[in-house]
Amino acid sequence: MRRPAALAKVDEQIRRLLDLSHPDPHSVLGMHPDGDGVVVRTFRPDAEQVTVLPDFGGRVPAVHRRGGVFEARLNNRHDLFGYLIEVRYPGSAIFTLRDPYSFPPTLGELDSHLAAEGRHERLWERLGAHPAHHRGTYGTSFAVWAPTARSVSVVGDFNSWDGRLHPMRALGSTGIWELFVPEVGPGTRYKFEVRPGSGGARLLKADPLAFRTEAPPQTASVVHDLGRYQWRDAKFLEQRAAKDPLRKPISIYEAHIGSWRRVVEEGDRALTWAEAGAQLADYVVEMGFTHVELLPVAEHPFGGSWGYQVTGYFAPTARHGHPDDFRALIDALHARGIGVILDWVPAHFPTDPHALARFDGTALYEHEDPRQGSHPDWGSSGWRSTTPTGCEWTRSPRCSTATTAASPANGFRTSTAVARTRRPSRCSRK
Repeated sequence: MRRPAALAKVDEQIRRLLDLSHPDPHSVLGMHPDGDGVVVRTFRPDAEQVTVLPDFGGRVPAVHRRGGVFEARLNNRHDLFGYLIEVRYPGSAIFTLRDPYSFPPTLGELDSHLAAEGRHERLWERLGAHPAHHRGTYGTSFAVWAPTARSVSVVGDFNSWDGRLHPMRALGSTGIWELFVPEVGPGTRYKFEVRPGSGGARLLKADPLAFRTEAPPQTASVVHDLGRYQWRDAKFLEQRAAKDPLRKPISIYEAHIGSWRRVVEEGDRALTWAEAGAQLADYVVEMGFTHVELLPVAEHPFGGSWGYQVTGYFAPTARHGHPDDFRALIDALHARGIGVILDWVPAHFPTDPHALARFDGTALYEHEDPRQGSHPDWGSSGWRSTTPTGCEWTRSPRCSTATTAASPANGFRTSTAVARTRRPSRCSRK
């Protein structure tokens, strides 16, 4: 017969859980073999009563151990099984949920191995928030890189922004924290609550891969299902692949969607992604351009930066609509034979507390020495605030393409034209 878990060892794990300093809450929460049966533990602070509901039927009352940790024991059980947790709060409010700590990691061993070596070439498919079916249950997989944090929780409107309810687990030496939360889907607002390893106040960080500025009750990320959109540009991609780009002339029109056209009849608002797609396609075809280059579309907190102060590198800004609406813009341009180029700004980012600066309490994404990585005039951090080609930026870009940003005014007010010209600089063009 298996020996029961040592009480002192379990108590120590519970202490770390209550201190929000446990790197592997799954090792104490969820279901575990114990003696001649199994034990189910759940952390439900403020609850009056917890009952375990096995999938095979029945009700097993849980005993409050301490600090909101409840424990239910089933003797003479040697197999693990699925279950729900019924939680009763003061005032007779009852919630029934599938236990997040009954699921294995959503990142496999190969993912962890490649991430630890820095060789994972599709890491955006694992980090962030991804709605998925996991072990037969629908929910969202959350994962974030915070290698020096002592613990990380995912908080959101699904748990009243309470960092005690969904602490994540550290995946070995990868620096990645992960948790699958059942019954959480698209539209959910969330952030990562990071507790620095060196102590100090908790940090509420938006997801670097999915960011939205408008979400109440605070600046927050939003879960999106990116698998539903049906692309319609197969013909364009086929024709593009058959052409020799070195033998075809190109003419590039650069545009900033936030100011290219404004709808004056509706409060002078900017166009949505979908509206911009059709109108921009008509204009660039009429003017004889072959490509459109969009100023940075990635999520950013300050509209006046025109997208050059990025916080969500893999998410189009929500100012103009849903990510699928951005896909519709690309489709509209491709349907007219127009290629699309995106400005991408990986070198510097704003120092807003919800952004990348001191992400896990350390200079995770920026240089530790502010003299090497900050731009005091812009309030940004990064790696010498440089462009991808290695040009150091001042108040005006020293290295940029010649740009024309004029547009027709047929019913819309246009922005002031922007002309950025090429001039001698320290740019590396190798």
